[in-house]
Formats: sequence, C-alpha cells, structure tokens
Amino acid sequence: MVTRTYALASAGLIGLLVAGTGVAIYVSGTGEDDVFAQCREGVVAGGAGTIGGPFTLLSETGEEMTDAEVITEPTLVYFGYTFCPDVCPLDTVRNAEAVDILEASGHTVQPIFITVDPARDTPEVMAAFTDNVHERMLGLTGTPEQTDAAADAYRVYYQIHDDGTDPYYLVDHTAFTYLMLPEIGFVEFFNRETSPADMATRTACFVDAAS
Repeated sequence: MVTRTYALASAGLIGLLVAGTGVAIYVSGTGEDDVFAQCREGVVAGGAGTIGGPFTLLSETGEEMTDAEVITEPTLVYFGYTFCPDVCPLDTVRNAEAVDILEASGHTVQPIFITVDPARDTPEVMAAFTDNVHERMLGLTGTPEQTDAAADAYRVYYQIHDDGTDPYYLVDHTAFTYLMLPEIGFVEFFNRETSPADMATRTACFVDAAS
C-alpha cells in the first residue's frame, strides 16, 4: 500500500470543496487584476501556487515526461485508475465529451489521465484505457514515488487498499478535474456534478480570457 502522508491536509481541502454549494470555491486569482474574474464560479480563496506543480511521469510509450512537456496547451488533468468500477469511467468520458464540445467551437484542449494505481496501470494498460475514451487523451503512470509527487502537487488524496490477496482491490481517491493553462498553471477545477456542456463553457471562458 502506498503511504499517503498528505492525507489530512488533502482531506481538509476536500471538505472545503464539497461543503455547501458544491461549486468550485478554491481557485486562483483575486482582485481587480484577475483577468479570469468573469469565468469563476463560487467564492475565491487561495492562490494559483497551491494546486499544480512539477512532476515527471511515464507516457503510454514508457517515456519520461515532465509537466512542462505535457501541459503545452489548455489541459484538463484528472487523477484516477483504470480498474475503477464507476467514478473514473464516468468522469473521463465526461471530460472527453467536453473536449469534443470545445473542439467544435474552435478550442483545442488536451485531456490528461494520471493514474493513482501505478502497480496495475502500466503504460500499455493506460494506452488501452485512454484510446477507448478519446483519441487525444494522454495517460500517465510512473513509479509510486513519481505518482506520490504528482498527487501531492495537485493536492490529490488517494489510498490503495491492496493487501496482496485481491487483484481487484480498490483505490480511494479524490475526483476533481483541473484546468491548467501553459505558463499560467492552475486556474479552475470541476467537480463530479459538472456536466460536459458546463465544463466546456467554463473552460472556453478561461481559454479566451488568457488569450
């Protein structure tokens, strides 16, 4: 089992995110100089530096890739795992539908799927999963240490329930999708209740404001 030393801090953030309205309430930028003010939903608290950061992971072909090499255009980042029985398939398909809506309106957005179950999610497994969801979705895996670093950067909580006896073990994890912009970083996240159309509309607002 991967030890998650960041669990308590992340759990506190989770409580903040899901309490009350259920809308995004922990986003970057405040004040009159916030170029994304018209795009935000909910109460603003915190700053851009609290979510997102450097990582090095393995691509679907087994090549090491850094965050700078991955986030080269507007990107929707999601953490999950391919053996997930319900949440991850629904969320990744929702993200793919939002990407298609955005593309139809002239916005190119990259969907990313980062595993929190690196033992089972090899590059080959990730490739098969993402190819089935969307032709442009990129799957990223790595060592447990690399996965820890990426999850910590995005304040993602996860806990692997593997005692070595069940090949179908489950993994608890947060399920938010993060909108990252090149050279800007984190600007917004979307919870599970966000529809594909709403995600596309809100993402387009940020992309247009950044340009």
